[in-house]
Amino acid sequence: MLTKRIIACLDVHAGRVVKGVKFIDIIDAGDPATQAARHAREGADEIVLLDITATHEGRQTLLDTVRRTARELFVPFAVGGGIRSADDAAQVFEAGADKVSVNSAALADPMLIDAIGRSFGAQAVVVAIDARRDPNAADPVRDAQVFVQGGRKPAGRRVIEWAREAEDRGAGEILLTSMDSDGMRTGFDCELTAAVSEAVGIPVIASGGAGTVAHFVDVFGRGKADAALAASIFHFGVSSARSLKEELAAAGISVRLPC
Repeated sequence: MLTKRIIACLDVHAGRVVKGVKFIDIIDAGDPATQAARHAREGADEIVLLDITATHEGRQTLLDTVRRTARELFVPFAVGGGIRSADDAAQVFEAGADKVSVNSAALADPMLIDAIGRSFGAQAVVVAIDARRDPNAADPVRDAQVFVQGGRKPAGRRVIEWAREAEDRGAGEILLTSMDSDGMRTGFDCELTAAVSEAVGIPVIASGGAGTVAHFVDVFGRGKADAALAASIFHFGVSSARSLKEELAAAGISVRLPC
């Protein structure tokens, strides 16, 4: 049985960790370096830092924030937001990241995935997809739509077809966020996650909706996810990566337990 990964997500705005509901109603959740170090100590397998307004504001990733956070970590560290070229990616790697996550810029220029993959390897390229079901479609899941600019704008692409193209272009992982479930703590969108997982051969990270251990069990089973990302439940003390993993192991999910 393959080991499932638990990833702690830091959505960062103006140098602070924030969390919202369905990409709005943002509240402060602390300092990124402090939060990242705590999550790593408590057993998170990886940390993802997403500079959530970099693309919308037309600027690069906050490299100082990346450097401060990277210095605190001993687990893999991925960074997204504002990465529009292989040169931008190189600066983020130099600041201490192990992977980069690309979203809006990759949709605007899919060759960005190829370029970063050629320079740094597929294992360093995560393609993030902000997804929303299409309630007017005959199949709302398989016709789910991709959104860009922090979920502000439809991209005119179906989620599954874009995930397949990202894989073909050299992405090493897909980070799939359900905008319908984001911040709700009512469970991951397992149907959408499973549809994407079945469509590609690379790992799929489920994001959006984590609230209980049962939600993780569900997304690793019915949702066929390789990894699951959490933010609210970690930032606000609902659970820790350690206690989550212990409960997952008790439920029969293969995870790497912290020492």
